[in-house]
Amino acid sequence: MPLLEFWKNNKDVVLNMGIEQVVANAGDGNLRDGTESSAELRKFLAEVKSERLFDYARHCLETSFNRGPLVLQDVVNEFGRRLGFDVENGLYQGKRNAIGFDGIWRSDSETDLIIEVKTTDTYSFSLDTLAQYKQQLVEQSKVSRTSSNLIVVGREDTGALEAQIRGSRYAWEMRLISVERIIKLVQVKEKSNDPATLQQIRQLLQPFEYTKIDRIIDVIFTTAADVESQEDAIQQTEAEVEGDAPTYTQERTAPELLNAKRQQAIEAFGALKKKELVKYSRTLFWSADKQLRVCCAVSKRYDNEYQPYWYAFHPQWDEFLAQGSESYFVLSCMDRDEAYAVPYGWLKENKQNLNMTDRGDRSYWHLALTSVGDDLAINVSKIGVKQPLKSLAFSLLPLN
Repeated sequence: MPLLEFWKNNKDVVLNMGIEQVVANAGDGNLRDGTESSAELRKFLAEVKSERLFDYARHCLETSFNRGPLVLQDVVNEFGRRLGFDVENGLYQGKRNAIGFDGIWRSDSETDLIIEVKTTDTYSFSLDTLAQYKQQLVEQSKVSRTSSNLIVVGREDTGALEAQIRGSRYAWEMRLISVERIIKLVQVKEKSNDPATLQQIRQLLQPFEYTKIDRIIDVIFTTAADVESQEDAIQQTEAEVEGDAPTYTQERTAPELLNAKRQQAIEAFGALKKKELVKYSRTLFWSADKQLRVCCAVSKRYDNEYQPYWYAFHPQWDEFLAQGSESYFVLSCMDRDEAYAVPYGWLKENKQNLNMTDRGDRSYWHLALTSVGDDLAINVSKIGVKQPLKSLAFSLLPLN
């Protein structure tokens, strides 16, 4: 059975496979440039959760198997997509009259990155060759002259390669990072809701004072973990003091419980849409083609029967949803077995009718849910309208 069909119908089975089994089910199981096996593997990697990609990358580094370096190349390029780059996959093997880059990562805000993936730095390779790849790409207008080479290496002990770069004339054009630190960058990005974090990540991958950037990424990773534990508490505190929400303080819900509820809602909504939703950030998700986009917020239940749930809707979420062809703001409630998929079109039309907090550096619209009998509705506060949610509800419980 072809990999993508197998994945569609037997997700749990495929997720329990090792990457070697996955590759064996892609096309004829022999990865080559321009083949069905390559196309299927890349489409599959674009849909799985990042945690599974981390497992695949580590397996490629820890276990020697046929096509392992090729798989690692595809996984690393998928990491680039998870970091928000537009990625062009390179060739598995060099060809006459073809440029042998492993990938190109592009973004609107930063210069292009030409990727070279190495499972090990045990064997030296020519920096001149990488520089020639760049020159050829520039001549073909595929990258800008300010682009740089990023070498992604499996091993973390890369002192010899660092010295090789520092002592060369390419010291300000090439940078080095380990696979494990690329993994950490993806984790940082997916835990954050701040667009500035993504920009900082991209800037870290560009040439600057240091050749190897692992230590800096370690600092960011630790900081981001601390910030994540605080953000949900901030959200709940704001809900408790703003005009739409209860005016008294209640016990805060643990971030891990909120995240688990969010993931439950995303998985249920993805099943409803028959699409795999990939995490873009802590609250934002999209399909592999970026057309189906979802923002999922979670509210605990407040001790207020009239308005038991409250959500903030941030401008950066609005911008993300606006760029999809089908977008939803999913409202999940900690104590309910259903969530509500509000179409972005409704939000776009009604934002001006919702209360808004604007503190300069932080602004957001208020979405308070009010009780209407046994059902819930959005309180469109400025015009005194209650928008029923019953028709937008979907179950979070697994199908029998």
